[in-house]
Amino acid sequence: MRTPSRLAGLLHAGRFVVTAELSSVDSGEPEAVWRRVEPLRGVVDAVNCTDNTGAHVHMSSLAAAHLLVEKGIEPIMQLAARDRNRLALQADLLGAAALGVRNILLMSGDDVTAGDHPEARSIYDIDSLQLLQVARNLRDRGTYLSGRRLESPPVFFVGAVENPFAPPLDFRPFRLQKKVEAGAEFIQTQLVFDLARFHAFMGRVEDLGLLERVFVIASIGIPRSARGTHFMKEKVPGLSVPDDVIRRMESVPPLQQPAEGIRIAIELVEAVRSIRGISGVHLIGIKWEEGVVRVAQGAGLLPRPVAEVVATVGGGA
Repeated sequence: MRTPSRLAGLLHAGRFVVTAELSSVDSGEPEAVWRRVEPLRGVVDAVNCTDNTGAHVHMSSLAAAHLLVEKGIEPIMQLAARDRNRLALQADLLGAAALGVRNILLMSGDDVTAGDHPEARSIYDIDSLQLLQVARNLRDRGTYLSGRRLESPPVFFVGAVENPFAPPLDFRPFRLQKKVEAGAEFIQTQLVFDLARFHAFMGRVEDLGLLERVFVIASIGIPRSARGTHFMKEKVPGLSVPDDVIRRMESVPPLQQPAEGIRIAIELVEAVRSIRGISGVHLIGIKWEEGVVRVAQGAGLLPRPVAEVVATVGGGA
């Protein structure tokens, strides 16, 4: 059986993958998406289309993902349980499959109080674990949550997110285990700056026997300024930024801080790549596609595989 996506094929073939995040789009013009994603062509294997990240309104992840498909760039469509009930979530999953989206990343979503519409009502009709089960039922059993059968099941590669740095820390590996049991085939983590904590997390993940069941992709943030690292440490819940990272950014003049951030990100890529069970990196440079390209080059992640990779579903993760 062919893998559902090129990303899945690369992972099943044992290739170290590279993904990145599409900068959020505040426009109704397709060109706004294509302009942002074009620098990433050939640099990464797939591109995340976020779903109202940070509870701020942006172009829908479904629309953005389809626009990437039109340009021959493989998307990873994020879908948050926060904004939709179970009817809308299932409808969007089927719609995504119909539009050629083959990778989906399912999550609860940031609380609306963190965003630009704090008066909005959160839905959370089902949580992220249930949403994973819904997606797998659609694909593997060909049924809706209600039990009603589909005419034909969708085809996609199912992913989830995990934060190794959010308290209680001992709970996070078990939370990942629950997501794997619910149907996650790949995981993208919270930004990794704190290598000591991340090593401990991955060690426990290995102890739980999860490395043979799920592909773990470590997210690497690309700092652009000392001010930005301070913001991440102080304002982003569940993100651990060690003081030595901030000191490094502060130790150079402002005009040189982007270059120092590139060096930090390259070092982090090299460090996580040596950790058993890490199958790839997810590079995030907020509205800084050039930063993603420079990290991919500096970390020796280029060139990316060009040919379509076909692997057998069922082996490995």
